[in-house]
Amino acid sequence: MAKGIESIFKPYLQPKEVYKGGKNIPPSDQKIYKLSSNENPLGASPKAVESLKKAADNVALYPDQTDIRLRQALVDDFQGTLAIEQFLTGNSGSEIIDMLLRAFVNEGDEVIFSNPCFLPYSVFSRWYGAKQVDIRLQDPDYALHLKGILNAITPKTKIVFLTSPNNPTGSYIPKAVLEDFLNAVPKNILIVYDEVYRHFADAPDYVTALSYVKAGHNVIGLNSFSKTYGLAGLRVGYCYTTTTIANYVRLIHKPFLLPLTAIEGAIGALADTAFIEKTVATVKAGRQFLYQEFDKLQIQYWPSQANFILIAPPLPEMEFTNRLMDHGIMVRPVSQFGAPGKVRITVGDEEANTALISALKKIKPA
Repeated sequence: MAKGIESIFKPYLQPKEVYKGGKNIPPSDQKIYKLSSNENPLGASPKAVESLKKAADNVALYPDQTDIRLRQALVDDFQGTLAIEQFLTGNSGSEIIDMLLRAFVNEGDEVIFSNPCFLPYSVFSRWYGAKQVDIRLQDPDYALHLKGILNAITPKTKIVFLTSPNNPTGSYIPKAVLEDFLNAVPKNILIVYDEVYRHFADAPDYVTALSYVKAGHNVIGLNSFSKTYGLAGLRVGYCYTTTTIANYVRLIHKPFLLPLTAIEGAIGALADTAFIEKTVATVKAGRQFLYQEFDKLQIQYWPSQANFILIAPPLPEMEFTNRLMDHGIMVRPVSQFGAPGKVRITVGDEEANTALISALKKIKPA
């Protein structure tokens, strides 16, 4: 008997856990504050929007065949500390993750990550038949389990995902911890250092991947235009690494990968330093305001280096989320990220943060 089409399905592509992004604002007569997807509280970079409008006249034409103009803008943004060959771009940070997995991981290889964390690390690696190795962040402060990761490395390990600041916990990897790790990890393993929220970090010992890439470590600094620049709807991401790694991954970079609007919007956003500074200042002020209000309400939270705060809600997570929604506040329960019972709240502008606290006072049990 002839076999059905299912006989050639990949056995590791099963209807298991999938990554689902945050929900969009539903139709409503009331004002809705979306504090669930870590979007920019100020909207989009005005210079990016201006660039988009100019690009609209040319959308009948193909975009740039390569991403070289955007990579040159990134070189300028990094003040010439990296060469143009060291950058890679894609349709969001998530696609960069997918590209790296396609380039480095085969069926049976191992990928290490640390829950609670960004779900695509595990979901996307499953697409390529990789074994997922979860070395959880340590209680009570979600610190990286350095020894646990090093002990978990085997000859089949290809990629280790590190995130700083981490989504959804807001925790970060101190410089000394990262350096100890990079000095100890085998030289044939790729370290993907997700620093998407780096602009909001202000801890004295916070570091990006930049100095380690320049020193020649097998590190990739993963970034996005969705947060600081306010371009979540354009889906633009980038990374930087050594020339050797970047040129290898570029072998699978598709021509015409980035839409014209994405290229022009991202280049415009990089030039909008005033908007970036205002965004960072708004988030940092909002974090401090929310800390003070959470303390008054006796709501447990974890100090954050990102543009969101993880809390232990005073009600079961879904009840808490639904009741806040009744008051026009969207937040994100993060059991799916590996933090059961917790809720992630994006830091908004002053109006949104005030509305959040008002709603919390109404729903919090006496």
